Amino acid sequence: MSQSAQEEKVKQSVGFTSVQAYTLAVITLVIGIAVGYFVRGSAPTASAPEAAQAPAATPSGMGGGQPLAAGQLPGIGTQQQGGASPEMLAEAAKPMQARLQANPKDVEALKQLGNIYYDGQAYPQAIEYYTKALEITPNNPDVITDLGTAYWYSGNADKAIEEYQKSLAIRPNYPNTLLNLGVVKWQGKKDPQGAVVVWEQLLKTNPNFEQKEQVQMLIERAKMHGAGAAKG
Repeated sequence: MSQSAQEEKVKQSVGFTSVQAYTLAVITLVIGIAVGYFVRGSAPTASAPEAAQAPAATPSGMGGGQPLAAGQLPGIGTQQQGGASPEMLAEAAKPMQARLQANPKDVEALKQLGNIYYDGQAYPQAIEYYTKALEITPNNPDVITDLGTAYWYSGNADKAIEEYQKSLAIRPNYPNTLLNLGVVKWQGKKDPQGAVVVWEQLLKTNPNFEQKEQVQMLIERAKMHGAGAAKG
């Protein structure tokens, strides 16, 4: 799909102007691989180019950047491209802000704003809007998962795990949540064995998970890290 066609599709579906659609497309393209190992719970922002969505789930060192040593995952606040500027984010957020002015309880607008700020690496704002969305619809595991990952990138591993556990209480064995939980256990809590348990549960309960091979590679690397730490 061409960029002009993508922008037109966005304008028709969520009311973005061509400038705002282009701004969101640029944000998603530039920030695409910044989330490293993490996968999104909720859908990407409506204007995200289809070709730009795939790198977001590509682990660094597995076709997306330089290989990492065992246990060397993208850390807190990883921002490979520096994030989107406040001006770009403000422009992209205008349509959803307008919807909120008309209806402060527009949960879809709140989720979209969370996604916009998440994709732009403005994680405190993403947390704010995801939290507001969950006050209206509290049992949405996709939004809860993204909220947890936003907490992780804000430097709070414990809060991230807390949110992931809430997601799993609603949708047990949800693969997106399990994948992210394993990363935080490994990187945030220095618990590679715990990460392996989570990822093995993911593969056992979701045998057709589209990122199965990547999860298997993560398991092997976590086991290597755990073995190396034990020897040390």
